[in-house]
Amino acid sequence: MSASIVTQPAETRGLRYDPTTIALHWTTAVLVVVLWSIGQTVDFPPTAALRNDYRSVHIVLGAVLGTVLVIRLVWRMTRHRRLPPNDQGLLLLIARLTHFALYVLLFLTVVLGIGTAWTRGDTLFNLLAIPAYDPGNRPLMRLVHGWHALAANTVLIVAGLHAVAALFHHFILRDVTLRRMLPWELR
Repeated sequence: MSASIVTQPAETRGLRYDPTTIALHWTTAVLVVVLWSIGQTVDFPPTAALRNDYRSVHIVLGAVLGTVLVIRLVWRMTRHRRLPPNDQGLLLLIARLTHFALYVLLFLTVVLGIGTAWTRGDTLFNLLAIPAYDPGNRPLMRLVHGWHALAANTVLIVAGLHAVAALFHHFILRDVTLRRMLPWELR
């Protein structure tokens, strides 16, 4: 008997998430990687104007991520296709805790990103000013930015573990966990 038959209940074989759920999942994943990459390299541009534009892209994409997260939660609570779980027992508990942690960490990161923009004061593409909450309070700015960076790094670590788990399901357990969320069908 193959591992896929043992670990995968019969009622889950061949089922896939709906296209909206899949699109929101992968949009979130791409945004997280792009935002984290920009956050790590935001000080690299050689001029202040380029750094401001680069930071502006980061802020705008962060707002897009926040919007996508709200849409995901509303969709998840109201309309998405509910599939029976592939796992049972401890693996199911770990999967549910990981998903919950990712949502909490993503929202925390977005909120702390907003806090970072407000504590530092900023401009978006030199067109729109974000006023500083407490101008000149550098300790507050460093504190909020530090928490934002820590939350973003934690999101990337947990998301990486989430991806490793999906690959484990696909290559070791040989079940449909990964295939259910792919934007294309694997044969």
